[in-house]
Amino acid sequence: MKRNPLTLAVKLVLTGALAGSLAACGGGSSSTSTDTVSTTSDGTSVGPVTGFGSVYVNGTRFRTDGSVSSDDGIERETQLEKGVILKVDGNWDDSGEGEARRIDYDDTLRGPLTSATWDEVETTGELIVAGQTIRVDDQTVFKGATPVELRDSAANWRVRVSGWRLDDGSFRASFVGARAFGTDFDDDNEVEIEGVVANLDDVAQTFTINGYPVDYSSAVFDDDLDETELANGLAVEVEGFLENGTLIAREIDDEDDLFDDDDDVEISGAIAGSYDSGSRQFQLNGLTIQVDNDTEFDDGLRESDLSDGLLVKVEGEYRGGVIVAEEIEPREGEAELDGVIESLGGDGETLVVSGVQVFITANTLIDDDDRDDDDDSTVSRIQDIDSLNVGDYLEIEGIQTSDQGGGLVALKLEREDDDDDGFELEGRVTAVSSDRITVLGLELLGTTSGISVGDHVEVDYSKTSGGEYVIDEIEVEDSDSDDDSDDD
Repeated sequence: MKRNPLTLAVKLVLTGALAGSLAACGGGSSSTSTDTVSTTSDGTSVGPVTGFGSVYVNGTRFRTDGSVSSDDGIERETQLEKGVILKVDGNWDDSGEGEARRIDYDDTLRGPLTSATWDEVETTGELIVAGQTIRVDDQTVFKGATPVELRDSAANWRVRVSGWRLDDGSFRASFVGARAFGTDFDDDNEVEIEGVVANLDDVAQTFTINGYPVDYSSAVFDDDLDETELANGLAVEVEGFLENGTLIAREIDDEDDLFDDDDDVEISGAIAGSYDSGSRQFQLNGLTIQVDNDTEFDDGLRESDLSDGLLVKVEGEYRGGVIVAEEIEPREGEAELDGVIESLGGDGETLVVSGVQVFITANTLIDDDDRDDDDDSTVSRIQDIDSLNVGDYLEIEGIQTSDQGGGLVALKLEREDDDDDGFELEGRVTAVSSDRITVLGLELLGTTSGISVGDHVEVDYSKTSGGEYVIDEIEVEDSDSDDDSDDD
């Protein structure tokens, strides 16, 4: 069943192809985009939090009782942050409304920061915690410290990371919470890492995870894992403390199964490794995703686009350890916009930012430089949207759409304290004439020599006193005329 991912409170009032491109299927059945019959899915949804007022995960607002199950010192919804990855057991319907029976949270990694890098131009970097490599980028939510602060004084910080383990043993962070040394996280154990056991020595009671030594001589094993089951190749979570470059384990758990057989499932994360076009399978968060002839691809994504590192959302059914995909959509932005809010739609779901129409959905993560780091979970989704004002400077990452005259479907929207004199956008050219181009539905006046439809461009631009938008500087990133530039 096609499912509009917006909640009743954040209902997207759009028509035509855009409404179809933003829809997502519920478990088990499909229909045309004009079908209005409601379908309820019952199962498990796993993904990062994008809003509160209940909990928004994978485009659904899950009503909760406020409790969270966790071994990491988190017991209430008010302790959560945007960007942390949750496992929600419950049901949801095609209106984007859901009911959570249980919410689980588990730190992926936790511990003192050894080193950090951050490229402010590329907006990518790496963190090292207990020998584990964590990739961060402009989709990572940082709380407590900026990536620049972590880079410049890594030894002063401890971090809590929620993310995905990749095929090579590294991690891609969805959330990084930082605290200066001297302030503790809620959990009793100062360090947690997860990964695959290697170099097991059951006499010395040691093993390694990604080359980092673990001593389990004093560890307590989880009820579902016996010490005799410990083996090379087993994926485990280890909690404890550091001593002379070794993790002294206090607790060892095997990694929990995310889903039960015949579950309707939703999951989002980064593809690990290459797509096997023969078997039509790929790996996502340690799970095998099976594509078949009934799999739908949304928001311009094609089967040929599936590749290592691509962020996607998958909906389908869990069968015998494999997720049979019913729908796959991108969760990774292909376009960017930095500019000023010029107008707000009366419905609260659309805004015009420096000439570009921006669509807010329940998947949009709204962040705010002005907001205290501890306020996130106490601010509802409606308050997030209501806090946006004409004149605010925003940085937006999202998916380019050709519907409704063109624009940007926002995946991440961040309000900045200080703005620049000009505006910037990055996207695909959809029209060219002798004196203007169109990008993200916006006509930009200026020299167009050497620019073709389908080119991906970065543009610095400004607005004249007459209300026209003019190119100040333009750079062509690539030219792929074979792409269907108008199909989203």
